[in-house]
Amino acid sequence: MPAAPALQDTITLDGDSSVIARARHCAADFLVRVRTEQGLPVSARAMDLTQLVVSELVTNAGKYAPGPVLMELRVTGDLVEVAVWDSAPALPEARPADADRIGQHGLEIVMAVAQGFEVRQEPLGKRVIARIALLDGPGERHPRSAQQRQ
Repeated sequence: MPAAPALQDTITLDGDSSVIARARHCAADFLVRVRTEQGLPVSARAMDLTQLVVSELVTNAGKYAPGPVLMELRVTGDLVEVAVWDSAPALPEARPADADRIGQHGLEIVMAVAQGFEVRQEPLGKRVIARIALLDGPGERHPRSAQQRQ
């Protein structure tokens, strides 16, 4: 059985004040399309966590990098991948946990909820990538993934 075409989106975000809400809305719309067009299950938790990750990554990009931000969303197996590119060359670093620190917990949050996290240096800027499970259970697989592995 041939694999269904990968569903993916690329969104350019400018620096206006509505960028975070727009990014969250685009992520939610993307996951609804994953569910309806690809027939893949997307848990409510995956929807919430993806929007949280998008908020944190887009906020950081807008805060620390000049110019536009590029957000890519794609399904890879049982995961949704959120990649955010910005033009700043400095790589982000998660700070040690500190309950007394106010703010600057975004990267900690992303790393805590994501199944995968990486930062790639690019010829111009960087790309921060987080992967979130589409399903709630750690070992759950959607039917299409199981068929593709056989």
